[in-house]
Order: sequence, then C-alpha cells, then structure tokens
Amino acid sequence: MKTPITVTVTGAAGQIAYSLLFRIGSGSMFGPEQPVNLRLLEIEPAMNALQGVVMELRDAAFPLINDIVATCDPAEGFKGANWCILVGSVPRKAGMERKDLLGINGKVFVGQGKAIAANAAPDVRVFVVGNPCNTNSLIAKASAAGIPENRFFAMTRLDENRAKSQLADKAGVHVTDVTNLAIWGNHSSTQYPDFTHAKINGKPVTEVITDTEWLQNDFITTVQQRGAAIIKARGASSAASAASAAVDTVRSLVTPTPEGDWYSVAVCSDGSYGIEKGLMFSFPIRTKADGSWEIVQGLNIDAFSKEKIAATEAELKEERDAVRELGIL
Repeated sequence: MKTPITVTVTGAAGQIAYSLLFRIGSGSMFGPEQPVNLRLLEIEPAMNALQGVVMELRDAAFPLINDIVATCDPAEGFKGANWCILVGSVPRKAGMERKDLLGINGKVFVGQGKAIAANAAPDVRVFVVGNPCNTNSLIAKASAAGIPENRFFAMTRLDENRAKSQLADKAGVHVTDVTNLAIWGNHSSTQYPDFTHAKINGKPVTEVITDTEWLQNDFITTVQQRGAAIIKARGASSAASAASAAVDTVRSLVTPTPEGDWYSVAVCSDGSYGIEKGLMFSFPIRTKADGSWEIVQGLNIDAFSKEKIAATEAELKEERDAVRELGIL
C-alpha cells in the first residue's frame, strides 16, 4: 500500500457527496492501492447529517479509508489536504438572479480559498464541483495566495459524459466507442459540446452521424439543458451522475491520457485558442506521463464552433465582471 493521501470534500452531507464519498472509499477515484484520509467539511446545521454519513462510511469497512475527520471548521477541514474537492455551494432558487448566486457563493469560495492556502499540503490541487463551478473556481484561485493557478480545476466532465451518451445513442453504439469529445467554456447552458472533433470507433462523428441539423441543434441543446431536464423529471438536481463525473475527472487528472484522446475540465486559460487569459475555461485536456496536464493544441476550429465558443467565453467574462462589481475579486 502507498502512503495515504488526504482528500477534503466540502458539502460532505449533501446528495452529490453521498454518492462521491463511497466511490472514493472504494478506490474508483485514486486507484485500488491508494489509501485516503478523508476530511469532511460541512456547515454547522448539517453536522448531524454528516455524522450519519461518517457512520455509513465506517460501516462500509473500506480497506482504503485510513482516517475520517468530520468538521465545520475550514482550517481543520483543509489541514494537510492533497486534494480539495469543493462540492458544497448554495443552489440557485426560484427568483434568484445569477448575480445573487455569484455573490452568495463568492463569499464562501473566498473563505475556502484562504483556508486552503493557509492549511493544505504544498502539493494541493483544488477541484470545484459546486455551481457555478467555473467562477467559483476562479474566486477560490484568486483567494488562495501562493498556490499555482495550474492546480485549480472546475468540472465539465458531466457535460462530456452526457454528450458522449447522446452521440452513442444516436449512432447505435456503446458510449465507450465515442472519443475526443471536448466541452468548451462554461458549465452552463452556453457550454459547447464539440462534435466536430469527436470520433466514433475512430471515425469522425460527422461521417457516422450525417444528420447535421441534429448535431448543430438538438444535440447541443439537449446537452446544455440536461441538468434542467433531470430536475424536471426527478424533482432534484443531478447527484449520482455528477459524483461519477467528479470521479472520472480526478482519475483522468492523475492517470496518463490514452494516446490521441483527451478529456474535458475547466482550467485557467493561458490564452490558447484566443480565450482570455485567467478565465476558468473548459478545454480539451491531456494528462502526460509525468502527471502534469496540457491543453490540446492545434485543433482546427470552424466558424460554427468559433461562434459557440465565443458565446460561452462572453458569459464567463460577464460572471467575472459581476463578481468584481461585488468586490469579491
């Protein structure tokens, strides 16, 4: 067995974390030989519920769980963390403006960013799941003085998984036959699931699925609106699929990417593809053999794609500017 790593999960009594923690404990996220110390962070009113989650984790008797700490103190919660998985956020409620949501969550992620910088391990990596995750990650990054910007991520893998599923359904193939599917931009209704570079069994999607009208319209809107459709169907937001995508993301970040493929996660833009530097923007990403990651370069972006990518970039700029107006950034 390896030396245990410390993994902090916020919002640890919530629905996403309820699915996520057991996947971490089973080894799905970091591998079957990597023990973990879990540090579970919640707000004070949720501590009783969190104790129930801790009981269940202990009752599952996972060999890979070395230690569990449950707390509402951020300093204790982030102490020695190698990975911070920020799941907890205030959900958008009826009548709430996006700016209101950014303001409420902004204060939370400022505090968490500062606590991570003060208490986490030197090699910490920060992965934001709680929405609006791109801008929440931007806020945490700006507040975590001294932590390199390439250690911050926001989840768009759920969108990638949704897009692959839609393409596989349409083509009548298994979802694993779909590769090279990138999500560009924001985890929101402006995101762009890029079918123009995706492949099915090694062939361009556009050769396998010749219904261009469907690809440019229904496919994109279905992926963009999938979260809302799930809320309408089950009366609650995506939880198990979000947890699964979080597992997929971290696994991809710690495992070399198969040759020729890529995956989606929001990272701090370095100006690639003309995206404004500093935005937390989803790109096609590859993990290298040495454990570092890189944005896939040299993709030909057609006019249709450029328009979609520009729209999601514009939204992220608006979110950033709104947060600046509130004095959070």
